[in-house]
Amino acid sequence: MEPIKIDITILAPVEKVWDYFNTPNHITKWNFAHESWQCPSSENDLRVGGKFKNRMEAKDKSFGFDFEGTYDVVIPNQRIKYHLEDGRNVEVIFDSIDANTTKVTEIFDPEKQNSVEMQRDGWYAILDNFHKYVENH
Repeated sequence: MEPIKIDITILAPVEKVWDYFNTPNHITKWNFAHESWQCPSSENDLRVGGKFKNRMEAKDKSFGFDFEGTYDVVIPNQRIKYHLEDGRNVEVIFDSIDANTTKVTEIFDPEKQNSVEMQRDGWYAILDNFHKYVENH
């Protein structure tokens, strides 16, 4: 299946966007697709070969999972590439448009259990949550 590509423009400098995207105490505040979900914990060893683990779960504890991967490329304020436990690849590009505007693009391999539309919508909802968090903090 073809990779899915989504992007969003954030009114903030690339350094702030990078920091909020990669720092665990920020990740736990935006890394969920819907207000009925949460990200209660995050671990992030941001270096090539380093691992990350973000706990994603429903606030009512009815369902949850660990979103885990290993970094393959880390270029500060520019690009991250990682692979998930199931072998799928994800790339995140941080493009500084100007001093106070950053475009974030995510390109990811879809999984086979949910429709492409559902996956695109879910990942975009998280990216939009991130966008709102960065612009309001």
